[in-house]
Amino acid sequence: MSANRSQAIRLADFARVSTGDVDEAAEQIGRIFCPHDLQPLRARAAGFYARHNCATFDGFSINYVAYGGSVTIDPGCLESFFLVQIPLRGSTKIRAGSQDFATSPGAVASLLSPTVPTRMVWHDCAQLILLLDRRMVEQRAAALSGKSAGAVEFDSAIDLNAPAARSLCAGLDELMTLAERLGPAGRLPAVAVADWRETLLDHLLNGQRHDLSDAITTFSGRAERLPRALRAARDCLEANAIEPLDLDQLACASGIGIRALQLGFRRHFGLSISEMLLDIRLAHLHARLLHAAPGASITDIAFDLGFTHLGRMAGAYREKFGETPSATLRRRVS
Repeated sequence: MSANRSQAIRLADFARVSTGDVDEAAEQIGRIFCPHDLQPLRARAAGFYARHNCATFDGFSINYVAYGGSVTIDPGCLESFFLVQIPLRGSTKIRAGSQDFATSPGAVASLLSPTVPTRMVWHDCAQLILLLDRRMVEQRAAALSGKSAGAVEFDSAIDLNAPAARSLCAGLDELMTLAERLGPAGRLPAVAVADWRETLLDHLLNGQRHDLSDAITTFSGRAERLPRALRAARDCLEANAIEPLDLDQLACASGIGIRALQLGFRRHFGLSISEMLLDIRLAHLHARLLHAAPGASITDIAFDLGFTHLGRMAGAYREKFGETPSATLRRRVS
């Protein structure tokens, strides 16, 4: 993320809180996240302000939160959600459980688990924050590890120079940019929301270290009833391609665990599940363009199929079919 981009106020059209009053900030932001103690470190709250912009989706939200001055934030245990906090400017000092660390742009971020008591000090700080529903994360972790659903606790510090962290940051920036493009009145199709949920869960549970990481690795290597299971999963993917991606449904149809399914697709098809789904959806887009009604909009058709990055879609479409979507639309079947 560029320096200029990191200094910008993100999600400006999604403003929820903007105040210079400490008590008002604690109350309003507490309603969005969870109740917490908020205290300026300087006398008379010199330089204090609070800003919170928030775009919500089913199961997660993307947020821009900034505090002027230095403040302590003590939420205790978050209880109902996980928080990924990517610093855009300023710095924080965090105590999560028994772990103490500092975060800063381009160096270290934080991943707060709902069962770990947390206390933070923000110094003139702005952060991109991803909130994920606790139950959603824990159920997926259980499916990946072969264990019953229960608490999941992540390593709280994220090295932003690690490849998995860079991929996570790029995804979050893309999600925030998408929300900004849609605006508060925009609608992200259920297909696209489900795709983002799967992407974010994969970034966290397969990309960041947590107390079930080893169990997931072990469980993923157990089921190699392939390629029959993979063919069943591929057929399920094809039959439900225009529906929101549901890895639990896919694993159930194939009879193997989610992680084994993910690894099996790469090993046997040379594609990730998402890449194969993209290929299938491109085929659906091609068919719909060929039979589109006069005046049909490529953007509307693509959006309904879950494509939210039109430039990327157009590039993939041209690579697959050797022509642009507009060229296909021009020669549609009457």
